Amino acid sequence: MRAFFRRRLYDGEADAEDLVQETLIAIHAKRATFQPDQSVGAWCFAIARYKLIDHLRRQGRRATVPLEDHQDVLWASETAEEGVARRDLSRVLSILPARQRRLIEDVRLSGFSVAEAADRNGFSEGAAKVSVHRAMKTLTASVTAHED
Repeated sequence: MRAFFRRRLYDGEADAEDLVQETLIAIHAKRATFQPDQSVGAWCFAIARYKLIDHLRRQGRRATVPLEDHQDVLWASETAEEGVARRDLSRVLSILPARQRRLIEDVRLSGFSVAEAADRNGFSEGAAKVSVHRAMKTLTASVTAHED
């Protein structure tokens, strides 16, 4: 069991030993629940797995990494709110077909005129206007449906 716990803990030699002891106590306490037609090893390791899960929950398992390795995240040009808005916008736009999505991104987000966006995406100007209108109608309906 020591090897079982050591493989699953980051740096917890002492924790592994404590978990072995807790598991042995639990096995002793719950020996009446053992069914002879089951494998003893599987039953013991199931108890050990639950003890490990309890231990990790108590510790609130958090990985630590040096801050120097993530300066690009720390000095990001956008705020957390902008990142959330960008993620939400991407999620909403993902319901559109690719050609409509590119038109919306060009016209509504990048500031291109409808004529420029139509030219960039292979539409006539009239077809681009209709496509943008329909895409906006679809997006509005989608957002309204999710608000209810």
